Amino acid sequence: MARTHATLWIVFLMSLASAAAYGGAGGGAPPATAPARDNSAFILTPPARATPRINGPSIFGVRANHPVLYRIPATGTRPLVFSATSLPAGVILDAATGQLSGSVAKEGTYKIVLHAANSAGMADRALRIVVGDTIALTPPMGWNSYNVWSDQITQDRAIAAAKAMVSTGLIDHGWTYINMDDGWQNARGGEFNALQPDPRKFTDIEAMVDQIHQLGLKAGLYSSPWVMTYAGRLGSSAENPQGTAQRWPPGAAKNKKQLPFAIGTYKFMTNDARQFAAWGFDYLKYDWGPVEYPETKEMYDALHDQNRDIVFSISNNHVQNMFADIAHVSTVANAWRTTTDITDNWGRVSTDIGFNQDKWAPFARPGHYNDADMLVVGVVGWGTGKQHPSKLTVDEQFTHISLWAMLSSPMLLGCDMTQMDPFTLSLLTNDEVLAIDQDALVKQAVNVSRQGQLEVYRKELEDGSLAVGLFNRGPATASVTAQWSDLKVAGKQTVRDLWRQKDLGVYDQSFKADVASHGVVLVRVIPAK
Repeated sequence: MARTHATLWIVFLMSLASAAAYGGAGGGAPPATAPARDNSAFILTPPARATPRINGPSIFGVRANHPVLYRIPATGTRPLVFSATSLPAGVILDAATGQLSGSVAKEGTYKIVLHAANSAGMADRALRIVVGDTIALTPPMGWNSYNVWSDQITQDRAIAAAKAMVSTGLIDHGWTYINMDDGWQNARGGEFNALQPDPRKFTDIEAMVDQIHQLGLKAGLYSSPWVMTYAGRLGSSAENPQGTAQRWPPGAAKNKKQLPFAIGTYKFMTNDARQFAAWGFDYLKYDWGPVEYPETKEMYDALHDQNRDIVFSISNNHVQNMFADIAHVSTVANAWRTTTDITDNWGRVSTDIGFNQDKWAPFARPGHYNDADMLVVGVVGWGTGKQHPSKLTVDEQFTHISLWAMLSSPMLLGCDMTQMDPFTLSLLTNDEVLAIDQDALVKQAVNVSRQGQLEVYRKELEDGSLAVGLFNRGPATASVTAQWSDLKVAGKQTVRDLWRQKDLGVYDQSFKADVASHGVVLVRVIPAK
């Protein structure tokens, strides 16, 4: 992110303070329990205005006769009053909450107009409701428990995350899913002989899902086709027809490599899918490796046969095998991991993941996404008991969010939702940046220019404009140029700074900006009138 001299001076002073606090230069990394630094001086996102603004995607997909669950994301002084024109038969709108519900019997595309009004004014926004077999028409946005709690998710922690999603206002910018990762499962049983929650962690999982839905959010959970998951919990297969727990091999509790990470003879995908739907879940993360088509298709079919839409996201740690069969696998998954697990380390975010995604671009399309893994901003900890603010610098965090938006990746927060500082919130509430991720074309950005450690990425948008990222992976501030010939545009173009939400001017042939080390200038390039 380009900086003024004043901002650079603030950074210098903060670095001195940081060095003193952690033992001076060369004193090592901050302790895991280090308090969050006040990064308020670096906030670029303008505050939301009093007048209404309707945010989020311009398109929403649902299957025929399945529940419509869509809360209109909108900012502006409350109370807001919502209305809509041309709603399809069977869909109703709660004027106070902006919640769309009901169902649509007939397949097709329904063009409606949403309205939000308050004492300061009114906003309108077109929305297409597409009733058909493809769901998740833009990348899912929400939260996953793993990067903060690892396998220690509980009902209380999930509810706390959901309440924070609302109280922080993230829900008003399109953040939707509250997803539990590994560690919720216990024995198999119930009406469907399906996975059941650990009673030490969950008192009533169905009531939890209902509460999440009442907040205007959606709920997700985790499973695996293996006999046991990475956390040693029951998966969706077994070596006995009852699907009961397997004995761990000797020493496996200390060495998880000895766990039975294999698909069992007896399959329980349909049992589990029925239970997940009965509880009301909306999202499934399915985790194993190597990912292969048969078991992917098996769980896809089981979910597809239920009476509600459940987004199907697959995760793995065998990416090379995954890429070899991605053309096949991507037809039966809404999202698939393109990387091993992320950490809050610049090398992992940039070199290993973010700037290594071009080969996956041809497979991204509406309802099917390359997943670059969860976001590592805010307070993380991976269940260590020593949570810490993200180790990414301010500029690295701008790059992280910008690049994931350019990649049309699912955007799932991995932080403690109850510990949101103003800077982190500013990263997650910039509607012009989020709109790049949620653009209905969902065309993944690709690199169009690389000069050493200076990169330019180009992303086509539905309205014919471009999102362009000027990135600097180098150790010092540098000038980065986006040439019109690389962007495949001609003539005069209006360039808009998306983080600051302001036009920078009209340019011809190229646009150049100073970009901080590990930073980004994220712009929209629009043909000038």
